[in-house]
Amino acid sequence: MMNWPEGYGRRVLARVDSTNAEAARIAPTLAGPEWILALEQTAARGRRGRAWANPVGNFAATLVMRPTESPDQVALRSFVASLALFDAVVDATGRAAGVSLKWPNDVLLNGGKLAGILLESAGSGGGLSHFAIGIGVNLREAPGAGEVEPGAVRPVSLLSEAGVMVTPEEFLDLLAPAYARYETQFVTYGFAPIREAWLARAAKIGEVITARTTRDSHEGTFETVDATGNLVLSTAHGRIAIPAADVFF
Repeated sequence: MMNWPEGYGRRVLARVDSTNAEAARIAPTLAGPEWILALEQTAARGRRGRAWANPVGNFAATLVMRPTESPDQVALRSFVASLALFDAVVDATGRAAGVSLKWPNDVLLNGGKLAGILLESAGSGGGLSHFAIGIGVNLREAPGAGEVEPGAVRPVSLLSEAGVMVTPEEFLDLLAPAYARYETQFVTYGFAPIREAWLARAAKIGEVITARTTRDSHEGTFETVDATGNLVLSTAHGRIAIPAADVFF
């Protein structure tokens, strides 16, 4: 904990239903941002309410904060968290080769899914009462192929792909300082430098991908991410910007 960022709380729980649920419970009492790490989760979840497999030894944490910006600006912190995860993985393994970022909020290692981010917020009108960034990392074990939806990127673990054994507490001590650095950059300079850094680490940029929303499926060349975080595809029907989707390679 020598490099723990100033102003950030840190609580480690032996067992909890989910760190995002805990974040919602404690948010009203917080004076500043707080990291919540669970060594065991009993009701972990991923995007769109999906169950998230979280064996003991894997990383499950949430950063909860009470931001003042508009909800659309706050949501751009998924890119801040992705960059922090990238740096933490590089610090843990000692190499950047094979690490990439998959829009909107996954981290890949050697082409497999190593980590995911789940954003949740509460509030009404133009403000948020709290904002939670839930992060799951397969440190020791990855879910089996049967535990993910058909066509999804294969899950991998840090141990299987890099041969590195890191405890959840050790990983948090790498992630929290990295997040604080990018958060300062985001608050000071806005999204532009975050976007540029993210694009430099993006998986499949310039290649054909498929983006599936709840209603449609779009295939096209992954051109960029725009200034509001949308995925921009060049398709047979023209250039389109997609705010939310699942991406398949």
